[in-house]
Amino acid sequence: CSRCTDMRSGGFFSDGGVPGAVAAVMYPSPPPPHRDFISVTLSPGETYDYRKSWRPRSCWRKWKQLSRLQRNVILFLLAFLILCGLLSYSSLAEQWKALSDRPTEEQKVRPEIPGLKPANPPVLPAPQKAATNPEDFPEILSQKLRKHFRRGPPRLQMRTPNKDSETGAEDAHQAGDARQAGDPQRTAISWRGAVIEPEQDPEISSRKAEVPTKPSVLPAVVQSQPARLNDRQKGVVDVFLHAWNGYRKFAWGHDELRPVSRSFSEWFGLGLTLIDALDTMWILGLRKEFEEARKWVSKKLHFEKNVDVNLFESTIRVLGGLLSAYHLSGDSLFLRKAEDFGNRLMPAFKTPSEIPYSDVNIGTGVAHPPRWTSDSTVAEVTSIQLEFRELSRLTGVKKFREAAEKVTKHIHSLSGKKDGLVPMFINTHSGLFTHLGVFTLGARADSYYEYLLKQWIQGGKQETQLLEDYVEAIEGIKANLLQRSEPSKLIFVGELTHGRFSNKMDHLVCFLPGTLALGVHHGLPADHMRLAQELMETCYQMNHQMETGLSPEIVHFNLYSKPGHQDVEVKPADRHNLLRPETVESLFYLYRLTGDRKYQDWGWEILQSFNKFTRVPSGGYSSINNVRNPQKPEPRDKMESFFLGETLKYLYLLFSDDPDLLSLDAYVFNTEAHPLPIWTPA
Repeated sequence: CSRCTDMRSGGFFSDGGVPGAVAAVMYPSPPPPHRDFISVTLSPGETYDYRKSWRPRSCWRKWKQLSRLQRNVILFLLAFLILCGLLSYSSLAEQWKALSDRPTEEQKVRPEIPGLKPANPPVLPAPQKAATNPEDFPEILSQKLRKHFRRGPPRLQMRTPNKDSETGAEDAHQAGDARQAGDPQRTAISWRGAVIEPEQDPEISSRKAEVPTKPSVLPAVVQSQPARLNDRQKGVVDVFLHAWNGYRKFAWGHDELRPVSRSFSEWFGLGLTLIDALDTMWILGLRKEFEEARKWVSKKLHFEKNVDVNLFESTIRVLGGLLSAYHLSGDSLFLRKAEDFGNRLMPAFKTPSEIPYSDVNIGTGVAHPPRWTSDSTVAEVTSIQLEFRELSRLTGVKKFREAAEKVTKHIHSLSGKKDGLVPMFINTHSGLFTHLGVFTLGARADSYYEYLLKQWIQGGKQETQLLEDYVEAIEGIKANLLQRSEPSKLIFVGELTHGRFSNKMDHLVCFLPGTLALGVHHGLPADHMRLAQELMETCYQMNHQMETGLSPEIVHFNLYSKPGHQDVEVKPADRHNLLRPETVESLFYLYRLTGDRKYQDWGWEILQSFNKFTRVPSGGYSSINNVRNPQKPEPRDKMESFFLGETLKYLYLLFSDDPDLLSLDAYVFNTEAHPLPIWTPA
């Protein structure tokens, strides 16, 4: 550039200019500061935070840069997360509410709400509120209140309580808490006590048709202390107290007593013996014992536990026992517990065919079939209806009855029957009978026939389909399963396997004489009573012909005369007695409906045999291994819960001469001997 050349040659000074001017030109003064910028961005006493304006503008700019699809996806995810949060909050709120309500429940009985009507009112008198009439309920005023072929739980836990205990129930419970760290033992439990080779959060209904209704109650003879007992009834009470005291001392709050080892065994961990015995204690007038058991139910019976229960066994024992205790005592605690438990059983019905699984976890809500098969037994899925129907009637929640009755209707329409007789198994996926061609009235099928009749009676004799199926089945029994033994020509019920008759009869079949007699009482043909009386003689002989006077689990009848042989033969594997109730159950019905005192005498013989060969001196009664050896009956160290729930209850009722004590026109017994009211026809 020309300017640079001139400067290097000294041209600026040759003009004689002033050096200061030159310096001013070469080094101009700096421009004045831009105060207007400073005054705009800063304020006295404040510090500028760039994030307050920059971040929103940046996020919004980035949001606008997203495509419409991207923005929609983000909005959908946000909405989904908000919905999940609301649902989780609702679920937690229900649990918190339940926990907060529990102390109130345990302190006293919730009063009944006036003006409520049951779905189908019972034929019985209107109830009185529990713990509100001091004259009728002096004790309650002070309240703050294995059957063959059934799969049992995979674990059996046992522990001997503190032998130094002097407080019985308290120490047994403490021992139960301590034993949880012990080693569990595997077990194989079968149908109602017989031992064989092994084979969720609860659903809470948000809709109820009605609030729980008032219970029906027994006549005054059961509401207050029973009338004067005769000597035989006193004998039953003595046996019960001996058994109960053993349970109280060594197994309090646990499922079953092991009387010989003075310990206990767990099956479901729900206090089965205690719940099974609640209504028995009420009927026998043992109010002190009942009250103590009631307090345990209030404070200790909780179903929030991770345990599998058998749907059938827990329904007839726990659900049936709670419902019966509610009806007899009028105490709504038992109904609330029953509804909670019923909700926890409902996942068992969630199968492709709506035929329920055999087992359900009452804590997780996960149901499954037995480990040894994908089938359920016909007796199990068709012998829960009395209890579920009654639970719906009392609570107004329809789902219990609907689920149970779907099973009955499904069985009614199935092929594979023979003259009304049903096979023993049904598949939960296909809903079809399996193992076709095998028919029995023993294990796995017995109570199907019982519940056909009893549902018809329970419902006020309105459901003719049930009656038709029952009558057809009885005719099928006559045509296919009856034979006579030699030499006494006892009539017995055998089994049919692919057209071939078997002379085998389970002791379980001895429910049939009582069921037949009950049907006649409610209007069925008189020839059913004649068959009932003949079969009752057979069941008595199954006991009488044994050296101990107690029936074995299974017998075989001689079809041909053999010198020196009686009618009944017993194989070594079948000689055990589990303190079963079926014979004395039928004796109760036959005496109640005929008045023939020989049935009372037969029952007294059996009670004496129980006392002689199964009583454990320290408390309790034990099943035995050998009914043919009175010198060495071999105790099995197990007292089944049904000994208190069924056997002793039926014996007490058998020895009563009061037909209004649990009248057969007012009550129907479930298959665990828990009385439920008969409904008034709609």
